[in-house]
Amino acid sequence: MVRIIGITGGIASGKSTVTEFLRQQGYQVIDADQVVHELQEPGERLYQALLSTFGSSILQEDGRLDRPKLGAMIFGNPELLAQSSQIQNQIIREELAGRRDLLAGKEDIFFMDLPLLFELDYEAWFDQVWLVDVTEETQLSRLMTRNALSQEEAEKRIAAQLSLQEKRNRADVLIDNNGPLELTQEQLREALQKLERR
Repeated sequence: MVRIIGITGGIASGKSTVTEFLRQQGYQVIDADQVVHELQEPGERLYQALLSTFGSSILQEDGRLDRPKLGAMIFGNPELLAQSSQIQNQIIREELAGRRDLLAGKEDIFFMDLPLLFELDYEAWFDQVWLVDVTEETQLSRLMTRNALSQEEAEKRIAAQLSLQEKRNRADVLIDNNGPLELTQEQLREALQKLERR
């Protein structure tokens, strides 16, 4: 029986560190952010949908999507955020379902990295949900550094997601990613061993 594990965590919690390790161990990982980027390429479904909704002001000179501009536009405006989410979520869900079903035919265990797993109601897809967990302070400082955001901008993006505490309550496995990489990997090895034994 195939088992599908959902990986989630707040923004800047280190999900890519975790998925990178899982891939190194030989597991397949569907990365929702990567799928979104592919769908936002010129001519693809999300690109077309966003363009028809928001107009050409969200494009760079070369015709590609200006993600920082789109992000700044929608994160400051609840109505636009809701509108953008509604358009994108349906297309993304269809694409992810297709990729999930394809892998389910080939793999015994695989992972899906979904930042908004709880927010967008994907829980039913998974046998287990693993949360990449960090403190609120770690999350804020990593996000400000990674995306070159002011504290206010970073806090806005964090506030757009479900609180970390709520995610902790709903996850099956917590991976503490506050410390050094070795500690995170150790926890992942243990979680994988338990999974393989089930």
